[in-house]
Amino acid sequence: MDTTGLDSFLDENDYTGTVLVKDGNRVVYEAARGLATRRWGVPNTLETRFDTASITKLFTSAAVLQQVGKGNLDLETSIHHYVDLEGTTIGADVTLLHLLTHTSGIADDADEEAGESYEELFRDIPSYSLIETKDYLPQFAHKPPLNKPGVDCRYCNVGYILAGLAVERVTGTPYRQYVFDEVFTRAGMNDSGFYDRRDSAPRVAEGWDQLEDGTWFQNIFSYPPIGCPSDGAQVTAGDLVRFLQAVRGGELLDKEYTEEFFVPQVEHDEETMYGFGLEFDMNEDGTVRSYYKDGVNVGVSGIVRHYVEEGLDVVVLSNNVDAAWPVIRELDERLGG
Repeated sequence: MDTTGLDSFLDENDYTGTVLVKDGNRVVYEAARGLATRRWGVPNTLETRFDTASITKLFTSAAVLQQVGKGNLDLETSIHHYVDLEGTTIGADVTLLHLLTHTSGIADDADEEAGESYEELFRDIPSYSLIETKDYLPQFAHKPPLNKPGVDCRYCNVGYILAGLAVERVTGTPYRQYVFDEVFTRAGMNDSGFYDRRDSAPRVAEGWDQLEDGTWFQNIFSYPPIGCPSDGAQVTAGDLVRFLQAVRGGELLDKEYTEEFFVPQVEHDEETMYGFGLEFDMNEDGTVRSYYKDGVNVGVSGIVRHYVEEGLDVVVLSNNVDAAWPVIRELDERLGG
């Protein structure tokens, strides 16, 4: 990949965050820009941990597939078998396969495709009241379903909440602890974790966005203070590449699900397929151009992506809701997008 002028591009766009491009273990390009905290003026570095928003779903998928490989979970079994959903609107015909591939038909807590926003959820409900995975159930479990399972592919955050609850049920371990032990630690992701934004933790970027009047505001009240199965893990750019390498290398999943993790499962639209957390950018001939997972929240934007033909891993992580997207587009265009 031609990296000429990338430094200038980041500067011209006032980028805040990190960028990493690797070919195997060889660094093709790396950069860090902006501030990890505008309050104290601490700069971002390549070792800064960023909120990854929905990229976290990859770790949840890995956790589920680990337990499927052990025989403790079954992708085709009703989610009711693993999670107590009596009295809810979650159908007994909804399976883990539906939940991981966004085909469950259940209603999301905030329907972003319909224009709803997550920060609106917390105008009446304190964001700090959602700490454990089970705390999220009242946010969606009694909403009418949008469709029957398997009929439509519609992105759904809370499907991963249910998947995380299933992992907790069969392992007897809280979701965050399980992912730390069985995903982060096993993958060698030594700079990754779930850090409570109310606490003091080293090298964790704060999310800051700018209003139209130029005022900067922090995202501390925009969503819960600590991550969950659908979003919110804090990870370095290097650790995100390490995650993909670990899955590809068979370090996290058995042989069957190592292969399945990188196979498109359902069609989302004409250009995109969904898998177990991953999304796939397809060529016209039906082959995979790249697989990726992006994430966005107030004060957060980013992506981890692998370009198949080029063999490149790309990570862009920012502590601003808008900053990552011009960089992601620029890198993709340089790779023939």
